[in-house]
Amino acid sequence: QDDSVIVCEKPIGMPVQSDRSKDRDMITELKHGLFLEQESHDEPYLAAVHRLDRPVGGLVVFARTKDAAAHLSRQIQEGLFEKNYQAVVCGALEEEAGTFSHYLLKDGRKNLSRVVEKGTPGAKHALLDYELIDMIERGNQILSWVLITLHTGRHHQIRAQFAAMGHPLYGDTRYGKSVGKNSAKKACTTPGLYATRLSFLHPETEERMVFKTEPAGPAFEVMDVEAF
Repeated sequence: QDDSVIVCEKPIGMPVQSDRSKDRDMITELKHGLFLEQESHDEPYLAAVHRLDRPVGGLVVFARTKDAAAHLSRQIQEGLFEKNYQAVVCGALEEEAGTFSHYLLKDGRKNLSRVVEKGTPGAKHALLDYELIDMIERGNQILSWVLITLHTGRHHQIRAQFAAMGHPLYGDTRYGKSVGKNSAKKACTTPGLYATRLSFLHPETEERMVFKTEPAGPAFEVMDVEAF
């Protein structure tokens, strides 16, 4: 934490910002802490420049000023803001490393995204790289642990793209219901996905900042993994 940004680890199950559930959210909690620290009675400024799905935990950066928010948003648009995730997916991947390139269409009513043909009205390009870290057999199921570099930040991107390739995230009941033997429906109910690395240029100093954390959650307990 400094005068420009706050980087923190979002717990699994907590939304980044308030929603219809009225449950505790990151922005409200952080603003409360900032309010107690300051001498002014004004509401602290805090902006989320990127998101994590509610069931996904990991690193998030918040901007403490409008200038910092604009600076970080430009970095995201220009590809200077780096996001890495670790995931546990169902099945054995065909290649140990690769790239997934799809077009995703968000369905706001159902709160999910699906892969569609290029040129579909409203569809956005989604791009990620993955690298296999480990693989285990659990009963009659194979699970793969992967490191993901996200190049675009689409709604449910990682979850939707891996499901479309026949490898839904372990524990992701929303996207893993209809993929036969690789189904995650009867597994844990938390998607095996965690934001483990963030890297960006500090809005004031332009210094490259890198933050890392270990993956957490039921899926990673199954894999018995350590931080990369």
